[in-house]
Amino acid sequence: MRDPGAFAAVVLAGDRRPDDPVARAAGVPSKSLVPVGGRAMVLRVLDALGASRQVGTRVLCGPERSMLAREAELGRRIGAGQIAWVEPRATPSLSAASALETVPAGVPVLLTTADHALLRPDIVDYFCAGARAADADVAVAVTPYELVKAAYPDTRRTAIRLRDGAFCGSNLFAFLTPASRTAVGFWRRVEQGRKRPLRLVAGALGWVAVLRYGLGRMTLDEGLARVSGRMGLRVAAVTLPFPEAAVDVDTLDDLRLVRAIVGDGAPSD
Repeated sequence: MRDPGAFAAVVLAGDRRPDDPVARAAGVPSKSLVPVGGRAMVLRVLDALGASRQVGTRVLCGPERSMLAREAELGRRIGAGQIAWVEPRATPSLSAASALETVPAGVPVLLTTADHALLRPDIVDYFCAGARAADADVAVAVTPYELVKAAYPDTRRTAIRLRDGAFCGSNLFAFLTPASRTAVGFWRRVEQGRKRPLRLVAGALGWVAVLRYGLGRMTLDEGLARVSGRMGLRVAAVTLPFPEAAVDVDTLDDLRLVRAIVGDGAPSD
């Protein structure tokens, strides 16, 4: 049974660049359409969200309208009104802002990405329940780096290293209050540092925080408090016990990994 106050789920499926190497290697026009386990990644994500008890409506931002014909099932779902579709914008933050405008202000929003190919309903439910319990405006999912490395020792993941541990982002974000929507503007200012931890810390927290981060003195709670202060919102983290939650498909190595995890023998290059 679905939660009566279910989240609206937003899935970002636009491409960061016109010639994505993962899409090119798979012979499809958009990374979101790359097959994993015999299904396009975007369908895997939509399936996981659809099976979650915490999610109601689903909004897909991207891929480009001209690419929808390449995935017949996706086109049918959109045509039948099962999935709402909006045109992607130039950057993820702009796409998120556009998609959020389609959701009433009083409805909580779960935001994720189409390359979150290992997403499962239990991961979604765990994060959403934790986000609701956090007494926050915005909640972000993190996964302990050591958990990820123990499960997938050969993978390379970006991690923020703090005094109380190293954490990987997990591409799950909850916008829990009407005020939380303003967080997208803050995201726009820092998204260029996505894969550079020091730049990300500087953009999000300021250069005093960079010094503390560099010296290994900052804790996760301190970082969240600083982000909350700069945003004027209550920001919380939900720590996930699922190593798969930290694995998205940014590179061909990532694609090989997720295909190996799901037992997919499809070639990756």
